Amino acid sequence: MSQFADRPNRADEVVLVGRSNVGKSTLMRVLTGHDVETGRRPGVTQQPYHYDWVEADFMITDLPGFGFMEGVDESRREEIKTAVVRYLETHADAIRVAILVLDANSAVEIIDRHTARDAVPHDVELFYFLEELDIPTVVAVNKMDKVEDRDDELNAICDRLGLHPPWQQWQDTVAPITAKRESIDALTDAVRTHLKDQRRHDLLQFF
Repeated sequence: MSQFADRPNRADEVVLVGRSNVGKSTLMRVLTGHDVETGRRPGVTQQPYHYDWVEADFMITDLPGFGFMEGVDESRREEIKTAVVRYLETHADAIRVAILVLDANSAVEIIDRHTARDAVPHDVELFYFLEELDIPTVVAVNKMDKVEDRDDELNAICDRLGLHPPWQQWQDTVAPITAKRESIDALTDAVRTHLKDQRRHDLLQFF
């Protein structure tokens, strides 16, 4: 896909990945302070959106969501998913942190539905794929304001990702957020921890 080839020449990058309609574009707006097209209809973002700072050799990228997209046929969905995977593989050395965004309301149900069909759930597959690529990953569990039992939901998500609950011991990996309310401190703290581990203190200013 040609849109994936138009990557700005930046040495360092943080990427947002995940299913469609989980709030990646809203989170991108909160992180960058820059308006990003968002919508209620899944699949609004079908190409990478890069936001870079003129004075810095760094950018944040919102990669297209995959899974169900209203009005998008299956072949196009597969094409997008393949392009996302190739992008991550190609630029793994430049990606300092990946942010895998999940919807707190539906993540467990969707994962279990795929598992029941003997299919590997997209979110689980992507989490392990990022691990294989040696890309530090933070799971941003979005829309937490709509969850009744916060700890139960986060523990269930950890369990599905192969992280032994309780979730509190994975605060560098699991970050409960509500992007729409700009409540993302748990995420920025986790990202900053990974950047410090990489001795990339020069990038802390962006989080």
